[in-house]
Amino acid sequence: FVGAALAAGAQACLVEQDGAAAYAFTDEKVAEYAGLKAATGPIAAAYFEQPSRQLRISAVTGTNGKTSTAWWLAQALGRLGRKCGLVGTLGIGEPGAMVSNGLTTPDPVLLQQALRRFADEGFVACAIEASSIGVVEHRLDATAVEVAIFTNFTQDHLDYHASMEDYWQAKAALFGWPGLKAAVVNIDDAKGVELKESLAGSGLDLWTVSCAEPARLQARNIEHGADALSFDVVEGSEHHKVHAQVVGQYNVSNLLGVLAALRAMGVPLADAVGACAGLLPVPGRTETLAVPGQPLVVIDYAHTPDALEKVLQALRPAASGRGGQLWCVFGCGGDRDATKRPLMAAVAEKNADQVVVTSDNPRSENPLAIICQVLLGLSHRDAVHVQADRAAAIVHALSLAQPQDVVLLAGKGHESF
Repeated sequence: FVGAALAAGAQACLVEQDGAAAYAFTDEKVAEYAGLKAATGPIAAAYFEQPSRQLRISAVTGTNGKTSTAWWLAQALGRLGRKCGLVGTLGIGEPGAMVSNGLTTPDPVLLQQALRRFADEGFVACAIEASSIGVVEHRLDATAVEVAIFTNFTQDHLDYHASMEDYWQAKAALFGWPGLKAAVVNIDDAKGVELKESLAGSGLDLWTVSCAEPARLQARNIEHGADALSFDVVEGSEHHKVHAQVVGQYNVSNLLGVLAALRAMGVPLADAVGACAGLLPVPGRTETLAVPGQPLVVIDYAHTPDALEKVLQALRPAASGRGGQLWCVFGCGGDRDATKRPLMAAVAEKNADQVVVTSDNPRSENPLAIICQVLLGLSHRDAVHVQADRAAAIVHALSLAQPQDVVLLAGKGHESF
């Protein structure tokens, strides 16, 4: 790569010292630097003239809910006349105009380049999904984060992190970020309670949110419909009604996070609620495909036990309201945390009427080997359908499902295949 870069016109190359000896670089244009990965963020930020300092940056972390929270926050700020960029799982851009990136949190050079473009094009804010891996790999370093948002914490990425504690420390690191001004914390999550307590006396503007417990911003009188929800958001003596065309208790939490982030940025509560009215759905997040005379198809990115459980529970009222069964088509990715595979099966078996186990990006692993590990979580193996080919599995489910049924296609969400 170094030789190709120099041949293509690069004036110099800075390479990580660790391992560089194996290449025996002799060109005077090549310099070795110890700890280059950690230094790349500051270098890129300096090269692009510190773009994050010209934007109001919010960073969202948590196992689930990052994409929805960031997407809705960017939309809401845009409706308030504050053009907001978006960086995350859906790509880089703004809602409705995203360019795929491939990583939830991009590498530091790409991130700083995107922030530079946002600043130059008149954006005043940016919502960033801060993955645990992105934090550990220094992708956000030298980015001036104003508001950090915590959604929830459940099992994921144990193929990367050595333990759940290591995974948690990566998440929690965002709340000790240099220059951070405010924190939004979901205290319906046990780790959120722990985080809130650790931030006491930190000097941060702390916004706790909850659907059940006393909090700075609380949801009360929550009502769930087959395809929508509503609740009263309460801050002290002030309260407003929130209506949203989404389902699931987890989306109440996500919306509370958005509202709290807006409040942390100085938006009056009434204006924040108004900006959240009629938010556009997030691609691949409980995205519905409704065709007359056919089952209701729901596409969702759920790929952890917790996310799958929550989306199935959210869809149960829709299936019951139609007088039909709830189907779940899912698989587990290859070369990733294998311990969650049987857990996913147990969740599907408990919360769906019909389960179809299939593939979900097996990568280098044998798809059937992955499926065998998934099936270990079932108490009644004969009660599920197995089809390794994902397209065939979807066809199978839709051919057997009745018009009144609801069919969840879980795992890939916005991804095409």
